[in-house]
Amino acid sequence: ITPRQICDKYNKLHEEIYKWFNISFDKFGRTTTEEQTEIAQDIFWSLHKEGCTMQDSVDQLYCTHCSRFLADRFVEGECPLCGYEDARGDQCDACGKLINASELILPRCKLCARCPEVRTSNHLFLDLPKLEGRLTNWLEESSEKWSNNARVIAKSWVKGGLQPRCITRDLKWGTPVPLEGFQDKVFYVWFDAPIGYISITAQYTEHWEKWWKNPDNVEYWQFMAKDNVPFHSVVFPCTMLGTNQNWTMVNRLMSTEYLNYEDAKFSKSRGVGVFGNDAQETGIPADVWRFYLMYMRPESQDSAFKWEDLMMKNNSELLANLGNFINRATKFTKDNFNSTIPEMNLNNDDWEMVARVNQELSNYISLLEDAREREAITSVFSISRLGNQLMQHNTPWKLVKGSPMELARAGTVVGLSVNLACLLSVLVQPYLPTLSARLQDQLKAPTTVNVIPEQFHMMLPPGHKIGEPSPLVE
Repeated sequence: ITPRQICDKYNKLHEEIYKWFNISFDKFGRTTTEEQTEIAQDIFWSLHKEGCTMQDSVDQLYCTHCSRFLADRFVEGECPLCGYEDARGDQCDACGKLINASELILPRCKLCARCPEVRTSNHLFLDLPKLEGRLTNWLEESSEKWSNNARVIAKSWVKGGLQPRCITRDLKWGTPVPLEGFQDKVFYVWFDAPIGYISITAQYTEHWEKWWKNPDNVEYWQFMAKDNVPFHSVVFPCTMLGTNQNWTMVNRLMSTEYLNYEDAKFSKSRGVGVFGNDAQETGIPADVWRFYLMYMRPESQDSAFKWEDLMMKNNSELLANLGNFINRATKFTKDNFNSTIPEMNLNNDDWEMVARVNQELSNYISLLEDAREREAITSVFSISRLGNQLMQHNTPWKLVKGSPMELARAGTVVGLSVNLACLLSVLVQPYLPTLSARLQDQLKAPTTVNVIPEQFHMMLPPGHKIGEPSPLVE
């Protein structure tokens, strides 16, 4: 099997998983393209001409049994910094530090478990010390609105003094190095892969430079886990700065802490955790996964995925809170008001509830503007809680059996509740797109409601007929 066949297989698998999760892309691309080769080599030549590359010899691990230089991910051993026994050849999962494979204590080949030998090879380096001043100035200007851990990680790298970074490897698969004397090598993945953001845009549109060489008019966000921060806050920006061209640089680098699995770290290579294809095979709907992963998103501290907690949060928030409120409101409208939104005459208590909804709505908007998705979703559930309290406090199921005045009051409560349900269908859309679409179908809500309002208002007027209520989460 060839590297291309492996990449084809997993590219298709990933695309299918993202589609199942309802994650959409303007362009879902890859780096095994002519655009990637052309743009990566152009960037390299610009760095080379600006004097930002250098040559040096490197000690690499070579497995005599497998007859190959070992890529970083094919080597494990003891971390020289913290002593963790299963550190990888590029980074230690335990302490998070970047390391070189040749620095590992008692290294072993992941393919055959034998101890590789050290061989020397000439390579190209990105001259990070030469670019340190420019990077420092750029970080001072640009990192103010990054997540705190991204800013801390970037500045700790600079504080420790940057070292030249090897950007080539003795491998056959990858973007070829165009410089004479190095044409049997390929670019190292963490030099090459971020350039894929640019080349995939070039695959999407011939006008890619309007995005990537237009820093005054483009706002550029990145989202990642904290172990990828050094590459995106130091190495890739230095690559851009070193070309001396007017590249669009990241404005908001938003990194999370770690999501652990039960009481251990997620590890694809070691099979610890639950991954996209596993989630798909559980039979649990994609929206439930989306809800729980966003609800537990490790925005400011590590959090843990736990199966028992997944079920508990699904039952307490998604079903008992959000689902219960919406089902009560829609079913009551169908059973008692012929599926028609009644007239609404709000009293002081209702207006106080509207004010509290507006406060949560304001929080939701400001939190999403700041990429705090975990906190924002709690505002959604706070609004549905207010809806449940409105129903519980007013007991419309009793009022409909009373006087005309009490029946009118029940109509106000139910009309308010169904409008709250419509608001919730818009607010949950980024998190739970299937549930949102199903709810809007049940409400027969017009597509014009799909704008996040600054204030809660009447989205479904009196006389509007809703559809057939049914459970939103199965």
